[in-house]
Amino acid sequence: MATSFVQVIVCLLGGIAIIVILTARYRVHAFFALLIACFVVGIGVQMPVAGIIDSVKEGFGSIMKSLGLIIVLGTTLGVILEHTGSTKVMAAFILKKVGEKHAALAMSITGFIVGLPIFCDSGYIVLSGLNRSMAKRTGISIVVMSISLATGLLAVHCLIPPHPGAAAAAITIGVDLGRLILIGIVAAIPAMIVGYLWANYAGKKMTLPVVEEEIIVEAIARPPSVIEAFLPVVIPIILIALKSFLAIGKSAAGVWLNIFSSLGDPVIALSIGVLLAFNCSRSWTKNSISKQLQEAVEKAGGILVIIGAGGAFGAVLAATKIGEHFSEVLPLSSLGILFPFLLTFILKTAQGSSTVAIITAASIIQPLLPALGLNTETGKLLCVLSMGAGSMIISHANDAYFWVIAKFSGLDMKTMLKVYSVATLLMGLTTLMMVYLLSLIV
Repeated sequence: MATSFVQVIVCLLGGIAIIVILTARYRVHAFFALLIACFVVGIGVQMPVAGIIDSVKEGFGSIMKSLGLIIVLGTTLGVILEHTGSTKVMAAFILKKVGEKHAALAMSITGFIVGLPIFCDSGYIVLSGLNRSMAKRTGISIVVMSISLATGLLAVHCLIPPHPGAAAAAITIGVDLGRLILIGIVAAIPAMIVGYLWANYAGKKMTLPVVEEEIIVEAIARPPSVIEAFLPVVIPIILIALKSFLAIGKSAAGVWLNIFSSLGDPVIALSIGVLLAFNCSRSWTKNSISKQLQEAVEKAGGILVIIGAGGAFGAVLAATKIGEHFSEVLPLSSLGILFPFLLTFILKTAQGSSTVAIITAASIIQPLLPALGLNTETGKLLCVLSMGAGSMIISHANDAYFWVIAKFSGLDMKTMLKVYSVATLLMGLTTLMMVYLLSLIV
């Protein structure tokens, strides 16, 4: 299959255009958009149909094998924490420690911590009632409070597994999940702070009435204690991090390496988190357990098919020898982490979904790693983080999370664009700068 660079680049751009147009304009599910893009690119470079199908199956199956259980368990953990009221217990604890005077900062920190296991849209919906209540009680602008919470959630959603974009990119690129979680948290903290500072600066000038609509939630018979609420989030992170830390000194770790290699496997660590989350409630019934597990599996299923299709797209791109073509024509080595950032940024801004943007970008970037000079353990880690930074920018009217924030906070379009959209731009640039600084010291 001899193809020219021009032919490959035209087919690649055609595939990306198909994904953007179908998802952003025609609201076609990302799974089908990515699947169609596989055939557009494959046929365009003269791959036989049987070869395209084989690549699609191989890519889909490979990423499912690596990521399927992690996504299902991570989603289950988030659903149970919502159901048991653990998220609100964590929020109340942080607010008490920070103080009502700094309620906006408290909501930002809450979003950051709650967002570790819970998707940003779900986390925002769960915490929006508390957010509105605190805005009314403290007199702080609802704009400041809402954007502080939203950006805290977004910072971890784009950078840290088990969130689907970061997790899928890590598997595709070949990055240790434990190391990505540790370094990702370091990179996400400045993004959260910048989001909060911008919300405080731009939002305090805008005074909007607090929306009185209350979200209907299940009554919690006995909320969990603070320790019970935090343990399901903290323990899996510690176990996964310890595995990565002990792996550095294998010869010295001995028996502890074997123990924590098992406990620190993301599947085992998240399973422990799920069990600890069940302990957050004493009022479980057969029906309630069944309902929560059913919700978790259904929610995870929609994510898994997108991730699988992203893996399939990546396998088709790999079959086109795209890395060799790019390395022969473009001076990619001079771009380094900037190229994955820009590619993800363009995809995110064009079609709206951070998850689809980073999964698609990872598929394109993976064969280009040697040409970009990122084909080392550290280089791959920085590549995933730079894609995470790009996937923050720019959230606007084609992003579902944008409308979740607007709806549950009562913010109008103009305010959202001026405060939240600009915040995502600043967060992405800050994270890119942080990734560059990390490249000098990691």
